[in-house]
Amino acid sequence: MIITLTMLLLGILLGFIGAGGSGFIIALLTVVFGVPIHTALGTSLGAMVFTSLSGAYSHYRQGNIEVKEGIMVGVFGAIMSFVGSKIAVWIPVQSLHFFTSGMLFLSAIMLLIRLFLVRRLKEKAKSEFNSTNSFLFKAAFVGIITGVLSGTFGIGSAPFIQLGLMVVLGLSVQKSVGTTMLVILPIAMAGGIGYYFEGYFDVVLLVQILVGTMIGSYIGAKFTNKVPLPILKSAMVLTPIIAGAILLI
Repeated sequence: MIITLTMLLLGILLGFIGAGGSGFIIALLTVVFGVPIHTALGTSLGAMVFTSLSGAYSHYRQGNIEVKEGIMVGVFGAIMSFVGSKIAVWIPVQSLHFFTSGMLFLSAIMLLIRLFLVRRLKEKAKSEFNSTNSFLFKAAFVGIITGVLSGTFGIGSAPFIQLGLMVVLGLSVQKSVGTTMLVILPIAMAGGIGYYFEGYFDVVLLVQILVGTMIGSYIGAKFTNKVPLPILKSAMVLTPIIAGAILLI
């Protein structure tokens, strides 16, 4: 019950900022509840499939998703996420704690630079994507990088996906938040399957996580368009920083 209530509160935050939240879930499971990190990685990725599904549906209703971009990036990301899960099983436990924490801090830094040190994001014209080859290359670039990071370190890579969608594919902040939830779906599913076949998956724990995060994520997504943009940006940056700090405890 404690795990479920904790995940409910976390789910509200994750739905609001458009993140699958695997990194934060891993941090709480390993540090607070004592779950082995490899099991936490696999189970949290599995949970993120359902959490992102709930959040993606809500964001779709709010008009925050670019379906074409989300599907293409997600397909490339799923392939590399499965590959990344096979890499992770060879990384020692302590090193995996350190690397996962480092990736969370790095994701926060990248978002900080893009959101606060650069002027307002500019929407790129749709004509820029008329070239199929150009669009496929951009989608593959974002998907491959974010997919391997997700599978290897068990994180949803939401900040990396959001950054890629904003910089490479030209989406606005709000669109990148919603579309990220769609991208995470196939990435989390492929990574979770990879960990399942390696024996790092806890079904009971998965259910406990899902009961809280799915409800919370759906609720949180409704606030994305209702709060000032600076608050949304701050939440996007602070979330991975907090998760990374918890992992280092």
